[in-house]
Amino acid sequence: MAADEKTQAVGEQARGKVKKAVGGAVANESMKAEGRAEESKGDLRASKEKAKDAVRPK
Repeated sequence: MAADEKTQAVGEQARGKVKKAVGGAVANESMKAEGRAEESKGDLRASKEKAKDAVRPK
């Protein structure tokens, strides 16, 4: 399950970056904001998974 969460985090980060770039290119502030939000969501998910990995016994 952790690999699925990590993959989802990377996907959210990538989609956010794309939306942010496209929003900037077409001067659409709403799309840029959506991109920033989605990228942040992916960052938070990735951080959560890193924390879980650090706590998990090896």
